[in-house]
Formats: sequence, structure tokens, C-alpha cells
Amino acid sequence: MKIIDAHHHYWDPARNPHPWLTERPMIPFRYGDYSAVCTRFLPAEYDAASAPWDVVATVTMEGEWDPADPTGEAVWMQALAQETGGRPAAHVAQAWLDRADLPAVLERYADLPIVRSVRHKPRSAAGPGQGTGAMSEPGYQDGFRRLAATGLMFDLQTNWWHLPEIAALRRISEDVPVIINHTGLPADRSAEGIAGWQAALREAAGMPNVFLKISGLGLKGQPWRLEDNRDIIRFAIDMFGPQRAMFASNFPVDGLCGSFDTIFSGFDAACADYSGTERIALFRSTAARVYGLAPTLV
Repeated sequence: MKIIDAHHHYWDPARNPHPWLTERPMIPFRYGDYSAVCTRFLPAEYDAASAPWDVVATVTMEGEWDPADPTGEAVWMQALAQETGGRPAAHVAQAWLDRADLPAVLERYADLPIVRSVRHKPRSAAGPGQGTGAMSEPGYQDGFRRLAATGLMFDLQTNWWHLPEIAALRRISEDVPVIINHTGLPADRSAEGIAGWQAALREAAGMPNVFLKISGLGLKGQPWRLEDNRDIIRFAIDMFGPQRAMFASNFPVDGLCGSFDTIFSGFDAACADYSGTERIALFRSTAARVYGLAPTLV
């Protein structure tokens, strides 16, 4: 199976400013101790991790670069793609929708062909029923309105209990594709947690021009196992359909939970009974279409 990895990172903490990778103490993180990924991860390291899978293209995600230099990572990624002949093929850049520098940031991205989308993780409530998040705030919505004028997409990483707030963004513009990261973060695998995640994902799937990345399924302190994630994967695909869902590694971060081969073999096994066309969509053609990659990759 040829694949397009729809979400991973490149970084080199020794040379580039990713504060969360270099500063101590470490920040609270959903997988716990992440010191193992606080090291260089560039095309050579990606190739070693992804062997023997046939990765034909990848999409890099902003990696919490120093917010004082919001466009620096995208500029670096553009140069890296030029040096490596298209690695990555596309990039999701940092943008702070509620900051005063947003117009200048978006203007800079217009000059960087590698940038197809932006991400700003909205402020989140601690749990379901504990209040709204940043997507409901006027400043965040004003930023989304500015984004809608650029032709860029929006990658959204938020806890599942805030997914219904995508409706507020849809009222501003349905033309901006919203791409939910990491399967809506179903970290709570209790019966109540799964039921809440399913309801939120079902509601998001009913909104126009919303897509889903199936990734980020690791559980704190546990290895990545198909038996833990198969039902999650199947429900996500059933809600969005293969034409709106795509598999992604989230490497090197998800390497804290399992090898690239373990994770992609799990994806493969979970959808083994889907049709060939559906599997191609999940593994590469949906990502190619959404991120505007070369038609030959579809």
C-alpha cells in the first residue's frame, strides 16, 4: 500500500526554537514523559522510522515553534522541501487566530507555497460540560474570518467536547475546510468517555467541509494495540467515510506509544475488509485531494 502520511513533524531542537522540546521542566503532556522525542527528526530519521512502508508524500504539522517567531517554522519548512525535492509535500503552519499579528502572518504564508493550512489549538475547558472553549470567543472567530479570505485551510486540534463548536466556524464560512486532528482525542476510554466522543464526532461529521485525521490514538503508559484502537478507527471511518478521513502517523510523537510499523499495520488491519477504493482513499487519495498534492499521488 502506497501511503501519504497526512500528519507528522520535522524538527531539530539543537538548531531550531521549539521551546517545549528544549526547556525544562517539561510541560504536561497526554502521553506523559516525552523526553524520547526531544531530538532531531528530519527526513533521514523519518525514513528509518517508516521502513518498509512505501511513503510517497507527507504533510508536516507545526510543532510548537517559538510563538515570538510565528512564521519561522514555515519558512524553514519551505527551504527544507526545496532542498529535499519535496519533503514535505505540504505544511500546516502556526497561526494564532486571536493575535494582532495574524494579518501579517497570513500575508507571509501567501508567499510560501508549501503552506496549505494553519493550526491554532484553541483554549479548552478541563472536561465535558465545564464550559466553552476559544472557538466560541469573538477574537478567535474574527481570526477565522480573516483566514477565510486567504484560501488556506484550518487544522483543528481540540478535545472532543469542543467539536460541536465547529458549528460557529461553519456559520462564518463553510468554504474553509476544517480538518480535525488526532481523531478528536478519544483519550478517555471509559464507557462514558467513548459515548461522549462518539456523539461529538457524529455531530462534527454532519457539518459541511469537515475532515478527520485518524491518528494520535496512543494511551498514556500503554503500547499501541489494535485491540484498543480498532473500534475507534472503525467508528471514525463510518462517521466520516473514506472520502473525508485519512490515516496519519503523528511521528515522532506517537513513537512514544508504538513503532510506525505497529501503527500503520494496525490501520491496515482495522480496515482490511473495506474495498480497494476505500482503502486507497484512507491511506493516500483523501490526503492528496484535501492538501492539494500532485494528481499522480491520488
